[in-house]
Amino acid sequence: MTQSVPVTEGVKPSGPAGSSTAFVTLVTNADYAMGATALARSIRLTGTGADIVVLHTGGVEADRLVPLAELGCRLVATDLLPLSDAFNERHARKNVHSTAPFTKGRKPDFHSPLDNFCKLRLWQLTDYGRCIFIDADALVLKNIDRYFDYPEFSAAPNVYESLADLHRLNSGVFVATPSLQTFGAMLERLDMPDAFWPRTDQTFLQNFFPEWHGLPVTMNMLQYVWFNMPALWDWASIGVLHYQYEKPWEKDHPKEEKLRPLIDLWHAFLTGENIPEIANLPNPSLPT
Repeated sequence: MTQSVPVTEGVKPSGPAGSSTAFVTLVTNADYAMGATALARSIRLTGTGADIVVLHTGGVEADRLVPLAELGCRLVATDLLPLSDAFNERHARKNVHSTAPFTKGRKPDFHSPLDNFCKLRLWQLTDYGRCIFIDADALVLKNIDRYFDYPEFSAAPNVYESLADLHRLNSGVFVATPSLQTFGAMLERLDMPDAFWPRTDQTFLQNFFPEWHGLPVTMNMLQYVWFNMPALWDWASIGVLHYQYEKPWEKDHPKEEKLRPLIDLWHAFLTGENIPEIANLPNPSLPT
């Protein structure tokens, strides 16, 4: 079971909240710090008044956080969750990936399943009334502030290959209400004896919120839709573009040519140069 640790510990903000709402992301290494920089710039360009909060673990060196601070992000130093040794062993990378292997795409070598559970520390950010969590390997392509009014727990379905995936949520984007009571209940449920969450935080959150509310797929448009389900893709309607599996910053990207327009877009947001008008981008070609 989890150690007896006060639910107020484990997060250290760099400063006070500047809004009642926040976009929250998680950075666990230098690669995701780079991803979060592109994400933060994309959020800023939507004209939102919400804070941008970056939870960052000890795996991130201080200099990697400088671009995020320059973009006005609120940095929150984040400890790993106080989980049992047995839990940590069950969810080590080699065990998670051997028990529930990724067969549809490739996870980068820097991916550490245990880091994913740090997302749950969002519920400790009680100086916000509502948060939208967005994975650091994503971009926000238009203002999505209205989704702060969606109920807890709201997430988009994990659609990237077929409509058969509609029953499964993707935790790369979700709407939540911070609460220490909820966070404490999560810690108790998470580390129950022999608990195993094959898709880590994603499986856990669907279990914890079985009656989850649906966000439109356009609020978490997974990049494989570009070539698997091109008829579903419409640039003008996409709120969040999520680079699941292979990352746009990888140099040996196995699907690089298939996803070239999406990769180029991500690099534009990373540098802040030549960012196109999203609604004017050409949609993928449909099969004939």
